[in-house]
Amino acid sequence: MNDILSYGALFASSFLSATLLPGSSEVLLVTLLLAGKTPASGLIFVAAVGNTLGGLTNVVIGRLLPPKQGRWHDTAMAWLRRFGPAVLLFSWLPLIGDLLCVLAGWLRFSWLPVALFLAIGKILRYVVVATATLQGMAWWH
Repeated sequence: MNDILSYGALFASSFLSATLLPGSSEVLLVTLLLAGKTPASGLIFVAAVGNTLGGLTNVVIGRLLPPKQGRWHDTAMAWLRRFGPAVLLFSWLPLIGDLLCVLAGWLRFSWLPVALFLAIGKILRYVVVATATLQGMAWWH
Protein backbone atom coordinates (compact mmCIF):
# COMPACT_ATOMS: atom_id res chain seq x y z
CA MET A 1 0.00 0.00 0.00
CA ASN A 2 1.55 3.33 -0.98
CA ASP A 3 1.64 6.40 1.27
CA ILE A 4 -1.12 8.30 -0.56
CA LEU A 5 -3.53 5.38 -0.27
CA SER A 6 -2.59 4.85 3.39
CA TYR A 7 -3.13 8.50 4.23
CA GLY A 8 -6.38 8.65 2.26
CA ALA A 9 -7.82 5.56 3.91
CA LEU A 10 -6.81 6.77 7.36
CA PHE A 11 -8.25 10.24 6.73
CA ALA A 12 -11.58 8.78 5.57
CA SER A 13 -11.72 6.34 8.47
CA SER A 14 -10.85 8.97 11.07
CA PHE A 15 -13.35 11.45 9.61
CA LEU A 16 -16.17 8.91 9.63
CA SER A 17 -15.20 7.71 13.12
CA ALA A 18 -15.73 11.21 14.47
CA THR A 19 -19.19 11.58 12.99
CA LEU A 20 -22.25 9.71 14.13
CA LEU A 21 -21.29 6.92 11.72
CA PRO A 22 -19.29 3.94 13.00
CA GLY A 23 -15.61 3.76 12.18
CA SER A 24 -12.39 2.12 13.27
CA SER A 25 -9.64 4.66 12.76
CA GLU A 26 -7.56 3.40 15.70
CA VAL A 27 -7.48 -0.11 14.23
CA LEU A 28 -6.35 1.26 10.86
CA LEU A 29 -3.74 3.49 12.53
CA VAL A 30 -2.30 0.53 14.45
CA THR A 31 -2.32 -1.61 11.30
CA LEU A 32 -0.45 1.04 9.33
CA LEU A 33 2.04 1.52 12.17
CA LEU A 34 2.65 -2.22 12.35
CA ALA A 35 3.25 -2.31 8.59
CA GLY A 36 6.00 0.26 9.16
CA LYS A 37 5.93 1.70 5.65
CA THR A 38 4.49 5.12 6.48
CA PRO A 39 5.97 7.60 8.99
CA ALA A 40 4.17 7.60 12.34
CA SER A 41 4.11 11.40 12.56
CA GLY A 42 2.35 11.65 9.21
CA LEU A 43 -0.20 9.02 10.21
CA ILE A 44 -0.94 10.79 13.51
CA PHE A 45 -1.31 14.14 11.71
CA VAL A 46 -3.68 12.78 9.05
CA ALA A 47 -5.78 10.87 11.59
CA ALA A 48 -6.03 13.91 13.88
CA VAL A 49 -7.02 16.25 11.03
CA GLY A 50 -9.65 13.85 9.72
CA ASN A 51 -11.06 13.20 13.18
CA THR A 52 -11.11 16.91 14.04
CA LEU A 53 -12.97 17.74 10.83
CA GLY A 54 -15.44 14.96 11.58
CA GLY A 55 -15.98 16.39 15.06
CA LEU A 56 -16.53 19.84 13.59
CA THR A 57 -19.14 18.27 11.31
CA ASN A 58 -21.00 17.22 14.46
CA VAL A 59 -20.72 20.78 15.77
CA VAL A 60 -22.34 22.04 12.56
CA ILE A 61 -25.11 19.45 12.94
CA GLY A 62 -25.68 20.74 16.48
CA ARG A 63 -25.98 24.30 15.19
CA LEU A 64 -28.72 23.17 12.82
CA LEU A 65 -30.85 21.63 15.60
CA PRO A 66 -33.78 23.66 16.93
CA PRO A 67 -33.64 24.69 20.60
CA LYS A 68 -35.61 22.53 23.01
CA GLN A 69 -36.15 22.73 26.75
CA GLY A 70 -36.70 20.04 29.39
CA ARG A 71 -35.28 18.55 32.58
CA TRP A 72 -32.49 16.62 30.85
CA HIS A 73 -31.70 19.61 28.73
CA ASP A 74 -31.32 21.91 31.74
CA THR A 75 -29.00 19.49 33.56
CA ALA A 76 -26.79 18.86 30.54
CA MET A 77 -26.65 22.50 29.58
CA ALA A 78 -25.70 23.64 33.08
CA TRP A 79 -22.83 21.15 33.11
CA LEU A 80 -21.63 22.12 29.63
CA ARG A 81 -21.88 25.84 30.32
CA ARG A 82 -19.83 25.42 33.50
CA PHE A 83 -16.94 23.77 31.64
CA GLY A 84 -17.43 25.48 28.28
CA PRO A 85 -15.55 24.39 25.16
CA ALA A 86 -12.84 22.72 27.30
CA VAL A 87 -15.22 19.76 27.67
CA LEU A 88 -14.33 18.95 24.04
CA LEU A 89 -11.00 17.60 25.25
CA PHE A 90 -13.12 14.48 25.83
CA SER A 91 -14.53 14.49 22.29
CA TRP A 92 -12.51 11.35 21.53
CA LEU A 93 -14.69 9.21 23.82
CA PRO A 94 -16.99 6.82 21.97
CA LEU A 95 -20.60 8.06 21.68
CA ILE A 96 -20.15 10.65 24.44
CA GLY A 97 -17.66 12.58 22.29
CA ASP A 98 -20.11 12.79 19.41
CA LEU A 99 -22.80 14.06 21.75
CA LEU A 100 -20.44 16.66 23.25
CA CYS A 101 -19.66 17.99 19.76
CA VAL A 102 -23.33 18.20 18.82
CA LEU A 103 -24.15 19.95 22.09
CA ALA A 104 -21.27 22.41 21.63
CA GLY A 105 -22.81 23.38 18.31
CA TRP A 106 -26.28 23.53 19.79
CA LEU A 107 -25.06 25.88 22.53
CA ARG A 108 -23.35 28.01 19.88
CA PHE A 109 -19.92 27.85 21.53
CA SER A 110 -17.37 30.06 19.76
CA TRP A 111 -15.63 28.38 16.82
CA LEU A 112 -12.01 29.03 17.79
CA PRO A 113 -12.12 27.46 21.28
CA VAL A 114 -14.26 24.60 19.96
CA ALA A 115 -11.81 23.80 17.17
CA LEU A 116 -8.81 24.19 19.49
CA PHE A 117 -10.05 21.91 22.29
CA LEU A 118 -11.47 19.44 19.81
CA ALA A 119 -8.15 19.18 17.97
CA ILE A 120 -6.14 18.84 21.19
CA GLY A 121 -8.34 15.97 22.39
CA LYS A 122 -8.14 14.18 19.04
CA ILE A 123 -4.37 14.64 18.70
CA LEU A 124 -3.74 13.34 22.22
CA ARG A 125 -5.79 10.21 21.53
CA TYR A 126 -3.84 9.34 18.40
CA VAL A 127 -0.51 10.13 20.05
CA VAL A 128 -1.36 7.76 22.90
CA VAL A 129 -2.48 4.99 20.52
CA ALA A 130 0.62 5.40 18.32
CA THR A 131 2.99 5.56 21.28
CA ALA A 132 1.49 2.46 22.85
CA THR A 133 1.72 0.64 19.52
CA LEU A 134 5.31 1.67 18.84
CA GLN A 135 6.40 0.89 22.41
CA GLY A 136 4.66 -2.47 22.19
CA MET A 137 6.44 -3.20 18.92
CA ALA A 138 9.80 -2.28 20.45
CA TRP A 139 9.13 -4.44 23.47
CA TRP A 140 7.93 -7.37 21.37
CA HIS A 141 11.01 -7.38 19.15
